[in-house]
Amino acid sequence: MPTTRPRHTITETPPVQEALDELRAKLNGEQLDFAELVILGARAKARRLPDQSEKARKAREELAEWIRSGTGPKLDITAAEEVKYLGQIANYDE
Repeated sequence: MPTTRPRHTITETPPVQEALDELRAKLNGEQLDFAELVILGARAKARRLPDQSEKARKAREELAEWIRSGTGPKLDITAAEEVKYLGQIANYDE
């Protein structure tokens, strides 16, 4: 079918075949949706890569400076204990 969009070819090398066979076994004969696999894989990979934006770089530098200098936000131990206590109650009720 004609398209102006890029097309891609995937060869089932041994590691690709292994991953696809594992998925095929769980799909019980349902056909693979390669577009869905590419979307899921691309989004997962993007989340694993560091954010290279200027805002993210500044935030990392600020955090590193807090650690080096000890001038970061002060911890509210009372609030932390309350959250811990409330979390334990919530977990107990479940």
